[in-house]
Amino acid sequence: MVHRRSFLKKGGLAFAGAGLMSAFPGMSWAGVPGVGDKLVCGLIGAKGMGMTDLRAFLEVPGTECAAICDVDEGVLNQRLADVEKLQGYKPKGYKDFRKLLENRDIDVIILGTPDHWHCLPFVYAAQEGKAIYCEKPLANSIEEINIMERAAARYGVTVQVGQWQRSDPHWQDAVKFVRSGALGKIRTVRTWSYQGWMSSVPVKPDGTPPPGVDYDFWLGPAPLRPFNPNRFHFSFRWFWDYAGGMMTDWGVHIIDYALYGMDVKGPRSVVSMGGKFAYPEDATETPDTQQAIYEFDGFTLLWDHGIGINGGYYGRSHGVGFVGNNGTLVVDRNGWEVIPEVLNNRPQMERVDLKPASGRGLENHLADFVACVKDKSRVPATPIAVAANTARVCHLGNIAYKTGRRLFWDNEKSLFVNDPQANALLTPTYRKPWELPTV
Repeated sequence: MVHRRSFLKKGGLAFAGAGLMSAFPGMSWAGVPGVGDKLVCGLIGAKGMGMTDLRAFLEVPGTECAAICDVDEGVLNQRLADVEKLQGYKPKGYKDFRKLLENRDIDVIILGTPDHWHCLPFVYAAQEGKAIYCEKPLANSIEEINIMERAAARYGVTVQVGQWQRSDPHWQDAVKFVRSGALGKIRTVRTWSYQGWMSSVPVKPDGTPPPGVDYDFWLGPAPLRPFNPNRFHFSFRWFWDYAGGMMTDWGVHIIDYALYGMDVKGPRSVVSMGGKFAYPEDATETPDTQQAIYEFDGFTLLWDHGIGINGGYYGRSHGVGFVGNNGTLVVDRNGWEVIPEVLNNRPQMERVDLKPASGRGLENHLADFVACVKDKSRVPATPIAVAANTARVCHLGNIAYKTGRRLFWDNEKSLFVNDPQANALLTPTYRKPWELPTV
């Protein structure tokens, strides 16, 4: 494969001081006697969820942050100051994640970059033997997902992905009930996210990047485009170059639990439709309204999203509905309940009133990650195999949307069946000098 250090040497960016850690890819300092009794992390991408994840990480006893990297100098300086208040000393700041990865004292990487910047830092961190907490979705394309999954296996690193609902007890309890059989035959699963707080993104002219922003590095492997504030920071997720819209933003959380509850992986086929129906003239590219129907053996799975309204199913703006012959279990971030099916004025099962959420899913998720780093015999709540499968399913919905037709999927080969046009959308084209890793 193209090793990170080989790339740096070719690009004239070889770094001194790599030391023993760089000499032995796959080696980790975590748990090595005499190295230290604290689990030390470096944060790459500090603007949004990256910092939220770091706060939860630092709540776990025996942790600290040694370094933060961000291409936006203003964000970097703010986060360095924030972490200094949290732990009593300031981490080292970087604008190039490759330099951060040379730090031998770092055991763990928290990756909070935009989706298009997940694959390369992940693979490079795995080569250095560092445990990785990666924000969701795992990657911005199916081939990147495949590469990251292979890298984690090859280098034997602990990986947790930020689908934190896997660590929230009420979601776990809901799945236990679904699998109990009490709902009867489950014929369809509804997943949805209707986000009324989101609104139109007004068109803005191209301009100059803010002072202190390395915009070329922010683009990285994505196509070269003039700077536009709408394509930067939070709203990057509504542009195909960097993310997959609501389908991969909320979908990986919600669809994940549909797959988990039904104990399935890839679908047999998928069809999707939608568009920019609410805000046709605004700046975004991804659809504000979209439905995708996935075909599995014995049931269908529906994804449905809408931006700018809260009109979800069962009076909830988001959630999963497992629709059985006896009743429907509905679960969201507030809790779960069972609504009985009524036939001839007779309920087919007992109602289950709302079982409330704990509100500690993210904190539990980071604590679970730390425990898994310290004890490699433990399996993370969202290991890379789970996150990879869910992200693939979400990307399948987007590819079906782009092609405008029903697609048939071979899960074992990770390819569409007899469809070269759809298969061409599985692999991204990286902008030079960046190269898609091979593992």
